[in-house]
Amino acid sequence: MTLEALARHIAATLGSRFDAVTELPAGRTRRALRIDTGHGSLFVKLLPADRAAVLAAEADGLTLLAQTGTFRIPSIRSQGSNDAYAWLALEWLELQPVRDADDGRRFGEALAALHAVHGPHYGLNRDNWLGDSLQENGSSESWPLFFARKRLLPQLATAVEDGLRGSLVNNVQGIVERIGALFLDYRPAASLLHGDLWHGNAGVDGDGRPTVFDPAVHYGDRETDFALAEMFGGFPTAMYAAYLQRSPLHPNAPSRRGLYRLYHLLNHYNLHGMSYLRETERTAARLLSELT
Repeated sequence: MTLEALARHIAATLGSRFDAVTELPAGRTRRALRIDTGHGSLFVKLLPADRAAVLAAEADGLTLLAQTGTFRIPSIRSQGSNDAYAWLALEWLELQPVRDADDGRRFGEALAALHAVHGPHYGLNRDNWLGDSLQENGSSESWPLFFARKRLLPQLATAVEDGLRGSLVNNVQGIVERIGALFLDYRPAASLLHGDLWHGNAGVDGDGRPTVFDPAVHYGDRETDFALAEMFGGFPTAMYAAYLQRSPLHPNAPSRRGLYRLYHLLNHYNLHGMSYLRETERTAARLLSELT
């Protein structure tokens, strides 16, 4: 099936006229389209048909975020698959980066409001994906055990299967064994998390409303979203200030920052290779040293 034929089919599922289709820059394994229809434009993600579960999980995550009313979430217009492709069609939003103080303030306030939405346990009732990596969820009553067993250890196992050996393996195992020491006086609420909160997954729409997309949602420690946002930068300082004014972090939050960054560094090492090895090794070594 050609992309135009697929675009015409997606427009037809909406009962709309097809006008045009444009292929957009996309990720390593995804393709993306803009489809212009009689009922407006669509942003469409494409994956091979056998990966339809990835887009289904993303749709569930977007729905969960939208139900909170905290961020502007692109609405789901069409979802399906055929022999060649799986697709997720979202409304087209004209977005700009979160750039100035006003953008940052509104975004920080929305993030604090999102994190004020709590679940009954840590995790989620379905697995989803962090980029191209499967993110296991399930439910747990212990956040440290959940983070060790469902976040660090699966990423470490992937790295070892691909040939990783040496100090990084030993250091991550040592961190897992000692992870409870970071939570002696802290039991985080099970906050609803975006899960992959960096500036590339955020923006503001034409009315200045803060927007997020490409989630890896679950319930957990809100410090994880905050740590990732800081790790990659790109947000104005007003975002952090507005968040902290609304919802101050625990005094010992800096002691856990390396733990939460380590998960994403391991994931980037597994997805992108050796360019992330040194930083991952340094982060793990430093954290284990602090724990011992």
